[in-house]
Amino acid sequence: MDHDATSRPVPAAVPVAVVGAGTMGAGIAQVAATAGHHVVLVDAVPGAAGAALERLRAVLRRQVDKGRMTDAEATAVVARIEPAGSVDGLPEVGLVVEAVPEDLTLKQGLLAGVAAGQPPTTLLATNTSSLDITAIAAAVPAPERVLGLHFFNPPPLMRLVEVVHGAATAEAPLARATALMRAWGKTPVRCTSTPGFIVNRVARPFYGEAQRVVQEGIADPATVDWILREKCGFRMGPFELTDLIGQDVNYAVGASVWEQTGHDPRYAPTEFQRALVASGRLGRKSGEGVFSYAAEPAAARPDPDLVLAERLGSGPVEADPLARTVAMLVNEAVDLVHRGEASAADVDTAMRLGVNYPRGPVEWGRQIGFDVVAEQLAALDRAHPGGRYRPSPALTDGSLT
Repeated sequence: MDHDATSRPVPAAVPVAVVGAGTMGAGIAQVAATAGHHVVLVDAVPGAAGAALERLRAVLRRQVDKGRMTDAEATAVVARIEPAGSVDGLPEVGLVVEAVPEDLTLKQGLLAGVAAGQPPTTLLATNTSSLDITAIAAAVPAPERVLGLHFFNPPPLMRLVEVVHGAATAEAPLARATALMRAWGKTPVRCTSTPGFIVNRVARPFYGEAQRVVQEGIADPATVDWILREKCGFRMGPFELTDLIGQDVNYAVGASVWEQTGHDPRYAPTEFQRALVASGRLGRKSGEGVFSYAAEPAAARPDPDLVLAERLGSGPVEADPLARTVAMLVNEAVDLVHRGEASAADVDTAMRLGVNYPRGPVEWGRQIGFDVVAEQLAALDRAHPGGRYRPSPALTDGSLT
């Protein structure tokens, strides 16, 4: 591979190909076209790419009507996107982003086929949120140019992009991709291909601790949500958020991290969520989840027990949903940094931008005191032995102070 060529900056005008015209693919194509690139939007389903372009035209028309962009700007964005029905005959491009369904074999075959028709300088990116970049790249010629660009939904609005490298990914393609994301107006963070990357890995305790608090009979879901919203500053509580995401979707992400980490007890799915999914109570999309959505939104959720909320906040960590959750978020974040999978700054940026946390968890740990967090985890481990609450060495080795 020509590493000198790979290390050159990607010019703003280089063409880009996006494979997959679903919500994510169409959104990524919009971002690239808005940044000035000619974009080939490909989908194997006949007419899908063209239909996505028409939806984008309507979206941009509404933006024009609201005065957020000019008619000329909207017309130019649409004109830069060329719909196509196949990767066969794909022109030479500077970057290919695939956004097809989360199937390893599908992604491997697609990128291997695309690579065969592109020059060695073309960056090959997958928008996967859960698959191993190393495994995807293993089937692709010149795997050093394969990397993850994990956009968040919706791509035109969400600033964060996780730039993920597998074992074979070279530094030069990573640097080019990172610079390109900045040129697109995004905030890139870099990490290794660890299960869940940064956001989906570090966020697991936000859901898991809340579910365990309810399983243990400490508090009801409405009260836990209130505590984490009103006392801690999260925009949504864990139960209303998983109802919005879909209990099945959230469960699948958690189970995937658990499987990929060799059934590490830190990520073990809860019986609480497993039962919701098994019974079809998937959240807003099914009308029932943790809460009911059959009635008007104002009546969909029971009232929190504010007296209980105050009492739990002044009790031991084992019974305090806020303290438990924050301690586990800090532990997860610093452990990822300790393993060398991302920097502390990138972890904090990812959690603030990707899931709107009120603070980055590493910064949070510094404010609380890493020694205090370690003591809280030790208390939790005594109450619930088995490995879930084992503290990261980073809490006590002084590496993050």
